[in-house]
Amino acid sequence: MAEMAQGNGRKQVGNGAILAACVVFVAAMVGAAYAAVPLYRLFCQVTGYNGTTQRVEQFSDTILDQTMRVTFDANTSSGLNWDFKAAQAIEPKIGETVQVNFTATNRSPNPTTGTAVFNVTPMEAGAYFNKVQCFCFTETTLQPGETLEMPVLFFVDPEITKAEETKNIKTITLSYTFYPSEPSKPVAALPEKGKGGDGKL
Repeated sequence: MAEMAQGNGRKQVGNGAILAACVVFVAAMVGAAYAAVPLYRLFCQVTGYNGTTQRVEQFSDTILDQTMRVTFDANTSSGLNWDFKAAQAIEPKIGETVQVNFTATNRSPNPTTGTAVFNVTPMEAGAYFNKVQCFCFTETTLQPGETLEMPVLFFVDPEITKAEETKNIKTITLSYTFYPSEPSKPVAALPEKGKGGDGKL
């Protein structure tokens, strides 16, 4: 009888351990799912994977005699009633910092906010396409009927001519797609000392 009781006790402990392990595993998977998107985005930004461009704070200090044709593409999702137009194709010197302008017009009767996602093709060129300034870094809000010119300041890294997978690339296409988004709400400011509030909870 005592042996049966000990056996049941071990079985209960074993089941409890399995249950605890399952709970920990599920929690870890949920956490990984939430972390996957920002981690993937960070990986793409660092490596240029999947045509993700690079964000830089300074201009290139090397300009080659060789040029690169850069074309542009503009799209909007079905949920955003904007007329979004791409810049004209250009052919800057590799390493030269240039600015192009996209335009967007809000065709809806209400103010709307959009966020642009982007990529470069061929995808291998993404690691060498450096943006100094871009409307895609922030949300864009347009009033009804408003047209906005949106600059992109960029250069193509001269290292693109040395890498085996990119040295023969002659044309790069920068594509944007605008999606609707809710405008960011400002953070409430704390009242200054001696102003606002009567000190009551």
